Amino acid sequence: MKFGGSSVASAERIKNVADRVKGNGKGHQVVVVCSAMGDVTDELLALCADASKGMEKPVEERLASIRETHLAALTATVSDKAVRRQVLGMLNVTLSQLEKLARGSTVLGELTPRSKDAILACGERLSNPIVMGALIERGMDAVYMTGGEAGIMTDDRFGDATPLMEVTKFQVKEKLAPLLAEGKTPVVTGYIGATQRGDITTLGRGGSDFTGTTIAAAIDADEVWIWSDVDGLMTADPRIVPDARVLREISYEEAGEMAVFGAKALHPRTLEPVAEKGIPVRFRNTFKPEDPGSLVKKNPRLYAKNVVKAVALVKEVAVITVAGASMVGKPGSAARIFEVMGRIGINVLMISQSVSESNISMVVARSSMEKGANALELALLGQGGYRHILTEDDVSAIAIVGGAMRTTMGVASTAFGAISAKRINIKMIASGSSNQNLSLIVAEKDAKDTVRAIHSAFKLDKLNSR
Repeated sequence: MKFGGSSVASAERIKNVADRVKGNGKGHQVVVVCSAMGDVTDELLALCADASKGMEKPVEERLASIRETHLAALTATVSDKAVRRQVLGMLNVTLSQLEKLARGSTVLGELTPRSKDAILACGERLSNPIVMGALIERGMDAVYMTGGEAGIMTDDRFGDATPLMEVTKFQVKEKLAPLLAEGKTPVVTGYIGATQRGDITTLGRGGSDFTGTTIAAAIDADEVWIWSDVDGLMTADPRIVPDARVLREISYEEAGEMAVFGAKALHPRTLEPVAEKGIPVRFRNTFKPEDPGSLVKKNPRLYAKNVVKAVALVKEVAVITVAGASMVGKPGSAARIFEVMGRIGINVLMISQSVSESNISMVVARSSMEKGANALELALLGQGGYRHILTEDDVSAIAIVGGAMRTTMGVASTAFGAISAKRINIKMIASGSSNQNLSLIVAEKDAKDTVRAIHSAFKLDKLNSR
């Protein structure tokens, strides 16, 4: 069972988590994985930014706030004095380390990627012991462990580390299986791993889900339950489409295509470890324990006749276009463009190239547009073939997702007809070879109307949600 930040955002919610583990996990061996409390990771990111600028007063204020938040949560969550003392000792160790890291970085006015990961990891290192305490109070034999202590070994790409999967699976099973056999409940920090040298690493945003599925694959779990504050994976963001429906079943491939879209954002690699072993993943609402949520599995039968399962929106994106007539027929033109983007650390979300080869358009995060365009200008303009670097920042990305799209004709025509009826212009189109995702770029002002039009055209509001 993995619980997101909203599920552990307060003392009452942590108690609710403990009740979910004890009640829903009855009769099972359970591993618990938790994120940081609420917005604590964002607060730690802000702390890192202040420390790197040498801003002493804001750093001290944030440290005091983080300490107060967690000590208050502990007091309100755990009433048994002995258990509270045990948890308090763990919190004080982490808080002391956090303060040393933050103050040292403030004095230097700089923050290394290694130090930043050590700071960001403190969110989970503070929330999980409190969850452990709540479980112990409910009569469970809970044991707290960081991801590294549980065996998650990663490379040293701080900020977005990748588990060394074979080593990790072996170590996690070796460390957790005996605990489970003894009737203990491991409480493992999400988002965190460790290098071979023992340095703390983080797995990137959404990494707690990845932690959960990695552990599940290692111990051959029957199922993974990812608890959050939404009912499951949905046909659209309900804030945009009020009659969006919960997808009760969906394939690993379809869920993977939805990884960066919608109300429930997944780490891109979340489903890889469990898909290989066919371990189902269920997305559930912590605050609606009676709701079965969404089940991600191999070869789902529900909605088999539905060609399209979901339509989703990604905001805050931009398009960078590299154009030049003399790029035509010149091998290596695209390679040079993407080499520049990779070198400066910009992720390309979507790509489109005309068959004439005279231009290549890339969708990137809007915050990266200026950096990417400047780097491309410096590296390419004035050299043979590249003539213009064009940018658009008032756009949004729309994704149409469905496994049956690969074998069904007319999906694009239905979507384009619905969009055309709303007099909306499509700026860019891309479809992967899997044919499970048709992605579009439209003007930002038209984005929500586009989502609604597609959702209606494919009758997703009539989807059987049983």
